[in-house]
Amino acid sequence: MDVGTSDQCTEDGSALDTRAVPERGLAGHGLHPDELPDGLVVADETGRVVCFNAAAARITARRAEEMIGLSVERALPLEDLEGRRWWTVTDPYGGLAIRAGQPERNLLLPGGREVLVSARYVRRRPTGPVYRLVVSLRGTEARRRTERSHAELIATVAHELRSPLTSVKGFTATLLAKWERFTDDQKKLMLETVDADANRVTRLIAELLDISRIDSGRLEVRRQPVDMVAAVTRHVAGLTSTGHNPERFFIHVPDPLPDLWADPDKIDQVLGNLLENAVRHGEGKVTIEVTPTPTRTDTEGTAVTVRDEGPGIPEESMDRVFTRFWRGSKRGGTGLGLYIVKGIVEAHGGTIEVGRAPGGGAQFRFTLPVGAPAFLA
Repeated sequence: MDVGTSDQCTEDGSALDTRAVPERGLAGHGLHPDELPDGLVVADETGRVVCFNAAAARITARRAEEMIGLSVERALPLEDLEGRRWWTVTDPYGGLAIRAGQPERNLLLPGGREVLVSARYVRRRPTGPVYRLVVSLRGTEARRRTERSHAELIATVAHELRSPLTSVKGFTATLLAKWERFTDDQKKLMLETVDADANRVTRLIAELLDISRIDSGRLEVRRQPVDMVAAVTRHVAGLTSTGHNPERFFIHVPDPLPDLWADPDKIDQVLGNLLENAVRHGEGKVTIEVTPTPTRTDTEGTAVTVRDEGPGIPEESMDRVFTRFWRGSKRGGTGLGLYIVKGIVEAHGGTIEVGRAPGGGAQFRFTLPVGAPAFLA
């Protein structure tokens, strides 16, 4: 790795020889070490620090100009989690000549400050002496956030699975032990409850799979012709068949719509989540408006707006609506639905936004480009 000079990097050409291969060096690209997002510390063949960029100073809480010229062991007095001095253990200058560096690992600075450290040993020839030591530093905040998110996901899943599985186990054990004691109506009621709870578990597992695919960028979209008005009508009919008042829903389609190619199953997920949220957390009439995207936009497509007349979403919560585990109320749910909705819409190349409806309730609006068949995409 080649680095350019800076206020925190010496101008000793032998240590930071970007002149030999300027097209590969940071200086050759007009990039200053302080512009790097990660900490960068470079030591020469004697182990003296010749570069200590601004990110390294921020991560280590040390003044960059005071680190130049110090031995790398003094500039970065790192210890592993067992209290061993890292430089003594790794010995970059005197260790095995076949080593190319150290993989990233969690280490400690004085005072217990945690930092992620990796190192590269640069040699002029294979198995030759190290003439440049390049150390990369990263803070642990992002990894901690990820770990917390995973822990929250596990806790949520465990909590959501416990209730339906307990119900399934209880009813099946009761039926097996006392089948003859129950009437046909009682048996039917218990089996219907088991079926509903099994569906709940299936939905939760599907949500987890969707989150995994969204997070890894592997969410597949299989585009087919989609009639958005028919899909909305079907979902509203499903809600009314479960006991909701048909007069609570109003579907508005003011203009002809362009042909839309999208994944019908995933669009059903989006509509189901948004309508369920409007019914569960909102109040009054639920309006679903399906329109072509405005002519002022560059991309032809379809826009769907779902609004209710309830209390709406507090202004301070607007930025968190599409994050994991956000719940608009205490009326149940995993808090994963809107996160999945956003992932699905964006996988289609669309956008989704939340705001306040004219009547004061919550309003969700997503747009989808017209798209193309899967075999042409």
